[in-house]
Amino acid sequence: MLMRVDHGSSTPLGDQIAANVRGAFLRGEIHAGDRLPSARALAESIDVNLHTVLRAYAALRDEGLIDLRRGRGAVVRADSTPARTGLTEAAKVFVTEARRLGLDTPQMIDVLKEIAEK
Repeated sequence: MLMRVDHGSSTPLGDQIAANVRGAFLRGEIHAGDRLPSARALAESIDVNLHTVLRAYAALRDEGLIDLRRGRGAVVRADSTPARTGLTEAAKVFVTEARRLGLDTPQMIDVLKEIAEK
């Protein structure tokens, strides 16, 4: 998996790293059960701080895409599917746009309920 980050971008490096992993999964470059590079190795290869990679991996863990285990590293979860990852990406776009428009979480939920009930 080739990973690139733009150090000059306004997008935080951790977000770029997480997006790279998600994209690789959606494109079929990595699969359930695959091990990701160690945080230290990845940090060195793309010239970022170790904690930046750890933050990205933690975000992916919180999304349910990877498992983090001491001594085993980051592994793509067996129950991960590209469809769910794509849905998570779409939800992030929705939340970002809704926040830009000034909606709070309950208002976002109302919008989703309205759409889901049609």
